[in-house]
Amino acid sequence: MTGASGCIGHYIAENLIQKTDHELFLLVRNPDKLKFDRQYRPGIHILQGDLRNIEEYSNLLQKDINVAILVATAWGGAAEAYEINVVKTLALLKMLNPDICEQVLYFSTASILDRHNELLPEAERFGIDYIRTKYQCFARLSSLPIADRITTLFPTLVFGGDENKPISHLSSGIPEVTKWIGLIRYLKADGSFHFIHAYDIAQIVSYLVDRPPSPFRDTQTGKAGNQFVLGSSAITVDEAIKEVAAYFNKKIYFRIPLSIWLANILIKVFRIQMDSWSKFSLNYRHFVYQNCVNSASFGQKNYCSTLTDILQVSNLNQKLR
Repeated sequence: MTGASGCIGHYIAENLIQKTDHELFLLVRNPDKLKFDRQYRPGIHILQGDLRNIEEYSNLLQKDINVAILVATAWGGAAEAYEINVVKTLALLKMLNPDICEQVLYFSTASILDRHNELLPEAERFGIDYIRTKYQCFARLSSLPIADRITTLFPTLVFGGDENKPISHLSSGIPEVTKWIGLIRYLKADGSFHFIHAYDIAQIVSYLVDRPPSPFRDTQTGKAGNQFVLGSSAITVDEAIKEVAAYFNKKIYFRIPLSIWLANILIKVFRIQMDSWSKFSLNYRHFVYQNCVNSASFGQKNYCSTLTDILQVSNLNQKLR
């Protein structure tokens, strides 16, 4: 497994450590960042190394790995993102032995998909480094020898983190959003999205590790592997605002429509800097997908099904200070 030191990685590693007896090999750059108990049980191997030097582990990858869980990613810097998210990820996948490796769980992002779960060309054209390189890597997976055993996971908006796990980027912004809910509750916006908690992602991964989907390859289209978009049912921005306001006992007496033209005026007036992806997202607005799955889809109990659940596990007080 790569990426164990991140938010999602922590949840997955902890779940596999505590709820399975699989022998685990965790590749991390800095073991000091690991907050889970590495001594919880035998069979946990910490490999201190960098994905840039993945060739150092070619022997292990070719002879011993039955399941590969690829979570590690580079978030920014064009050169670094391309090297890690594309070049080295593909190199790792090519080292896996199709006669030994039963499954690969590869983490991408739902941002590269359109509303029909097909590749979204604008993700490569306008996407930030992370999104663009995730698009480029996924587009090449079908050409790999092990492609039919790759299960690509497309997380939607990810919440997660606590005192023993890194906070996701989205969760880190919760206090700022809730601080302004008194004003936000009066805005009406057109948009919709899905979300999922990292704990639910970990439950799905553990399920798939023990129950790999059947290998898949379409000889006509060339597509290979299985795909799951990870997320809740779609929720509109207005519904989200209403739910958060209710959580903090803030009544909504009226709503002011925030149209695209008004948003663009505010952006100009306040000289808000927006990259190409942000501008595209402002106009695209509805980041929704077909057949999203969560823990319940695999016969497990959802850890967080609603935004109220997210707020509760985020340990936020019922009243704003």
